[in-house]
Amino acid sequence: MTLEEFLAEWRNGDERLLVHTSGSTGKPKPLWVEKQRMEASARMTCDFLGLQEGDSALLCLPLDYIAGKMVVVRSQVRNLQLIAVEPTGHPLSTLSASNFPLSFAAMVPMQVWNSLQVPEERERLRQIRHLIIGGGAVDEQLAETLKDFPHAVWSTYGMTETLSHIAMRRLSGPDRSDWYTPMVGVEVSLSEDGCLMIRAPHVCDEVLITNDIAEIKETRNQRDEEPRRVGFRILGRRDNVICTGGMKVQAEVVERKLFPLIAEPFLITKRRDEKFGEIVVLLLEREKLSAQETEKYKALCASALQKYECPRLILCVNKLPQTATGKPARAEAERLANG
Repeated sequence: MTLEEFLAEWRNGDERLLVHTSGSTGKPKPLWVEKQRMEASARMTCDFLGLQEGDSALLCLPLDYIAGKMVVVRSQVRNLQLIAVEPTGHPLSTLSASNFPLSFAAMVPMQVWNSLQVPEERERLRQIRHLIIGGGAVDEQLAETLKDFPHAVWSTYGMTETLSHIAMRRLSGPDRSDWYTPMVGVEVSLSEDGCLMIRAPHVCDEVLITNDIAEIKETRNQRDEEPRRVGFRILGRRDNVICTGGMKVQAEVVERKLFPLIAEPFLITKRRDEKFGEIVVLLLEREKLSAQETEKYKALCASALQKYECPRLILCVNKLPQTATGKPARAEAERLANG
C-alpha cells in the first residue's frame, strides 16, 4: 500500500478500516478497527513523547501493517511534518542533511542495526530526538549500543489488537530500564498462568490476554496520595516454555544468558524426549561442530545456566529459521530440532 492509498482510505468517510495482524500470536487475520480509536492511540503516543505541531516524523515502515499506518495517523492528529521513504533495511540512507535532526522515527530492530553499521547513517540515527523500536525484541547487544545515544530511544510493547504500542521502556540515558511503563489509560495484570493481560478501553473493548509470560512491579511515590506506577517486563512467550524433567525453562531467558558467550547466531528450542518429556536444544547457525567444539559449547552453557537450563542437544543448521519480518520462526526451529 502506498501513502496516497492509505490517506485516501483514511479520509474516505468510513468509520472503520481493515488491518491485518502480523501473525506473531498465531495465523495472520483481518481486523476491523475504528478510526477514532486509532486517533486516540496516536494522541497517546504524541503526548507521551511530547511531540508538537510542526515536528518532523519519518515514515519508513510498510503501510500494510498497523505500525506504519499509525505513523501516518500520528502525523495527521498532531500536524507533524511527515517524511516518507521506501521501507528498506537502510531507511536513513536516502535522506538529505536538511531532514535532520528528526523529531520522531519508528523502526524495527533490523533497520536500527543496519543503520548502526554505516557511519553516516549511525550519526543520523543519533540525531533523532525520539526513536521508537518495535516489531521485535531488542536484544542485549543492540540495547548496549544504544544506551549512550544523546536522545531518547525507546523499545515499545504492543500488537495490532492494541493499535500499535501501549507501553514503552527507555533504552538510552540514565533512565534506561528493563521495565516497560504503560501509557496513560492502560492497565496491566497477570493471568493465572502468568501471562500479561492488557486493559486499554480507549483502543480496545476487551481485556487482551497475551501469550507473553511477564513480571509486574508496583511502586508508590513518596507521598501516599499520589498514584502507584506499574511497570512490567517480558520474560518470554508462553509457547516457548520448555517443560523438562518437571522444570519449566523459558527459551528467551536462556538465550539472554548465552548471548554474551556465543558469537554465532543461535536459538533455543525443544525436542520431545521419552525420559524428560522435553529437552532443551541449542540450534547453531554453522556447518558442523567437532567433538572438541561441542564440549566447549557445553562448558560455556554450564558456566552461565542452571543445570536444568543447559541444552542436552546441540544441532547445527545452515540458516536459522526466521519469519518474513525477521523474527525467530519458533515453530520451524522446533520442527528442525525434532528432525
